[in-house]
Amino acid sequence: MSTRAILIAGPTASGKSALAMEVAQRIGGVVVNADSMQVYRDLRILTARPTPQEESEVEHLLFGHVDAAVNYSVGRYLADLARTLDALAARGVTPVMTGGTGMYFKAALYGLSDIPAVPQEVRAQVRDAAQGKSPQELHAELAVQDPETAARLRPTDPQRILRALEVFAATGKPLASFQGPRSAPLLDAARSPAFFLAPERETLYARIDARFDAMMEKGALDEVAALRDRRLDPALPAMRAHGAPHLMAWLDGRMSREESIMRGKRDTRQYAKRQFTFARHQLPGFQWLSGVDIWPALDGVCVARA
Repeated sequence: MSTRAILIAGPTASGKSALAMEVAQRIGGVVVNADSMQVYRDLRILTARPTPQEESEVEHLLFGHVDAAVNYSVGRYLADLARTLDALAARGVTPVMTGGTGMYFKAALYGLSDIPAVPQEVRAQVRDAAQGKSPQELHAELAVQDPETAARLRPTDPQRILRALEVFAATGKPLASFQGPRSAPLLDAARSPAFFLAPERETLYARIDARFDAMMEKGALDEVAALRDRRLDPALPAMRAHGAPHLMAWLDGRMSREESIMRGKRDTRQYAKRQFTFARHQLPGFQWLSGVDIWPALDGVCVARA
């Protein structure tokens, strides 16, 4: 049975985490993560995960519960989310879901395509064959095997390209062929007020740059160094957290400090653009809010659930 929640999405550095905490405090709710990078325990600072102090003030769930060696997926997130929503419903507590991963919100609201599980041995074979190849080379291989799916993916997105190669290797069918019927949604969209924070672009980009500098001051490089020392598959999601590959390149002597930071900021700004685009096309039920009109829209929601 689908449940209700308050949904607060938005681009990175838009202030959604702080807003979700305030909403949860007002209604006696719990903050539930909907960000694909903040699930990883290894990178609290670099992924702007809530601090221990924030977690002590308001209960937070599904943050930092996954090891970086795990190839966490939308399907696994939905399984974790289903258990979390059931537990909160039993307690009579409203979840305040927040994060920057639009696909997590979309899957929770509308269900997920029924894509077959890829056997571990097939995944290992595909990833072994991909070692040392650039994302562009992998995209070219996918274009030969599965041109329909390749046309939908950016040549700079190795994680989704590898996923498509794995599905084709396991099933002999294009990934796109499975993206039809969906599983039942976990959330009741009619009872789940949904908001997308949309700051003015130049203001947002300035926040992104300032936050990256603050992350560096707080120890983000030490986090990345510890992750690098684990020698994990560079195609794993955690290894590609925004800024991580460039900081690793600096640690390895392949890039200057200035360039690694510049590229980390640039990649984060580009990601924010993609978050706007996804929300505009894939999250039609979300109300867009700018900084000046957030609380007039949210006050009624908070009062109704207090």
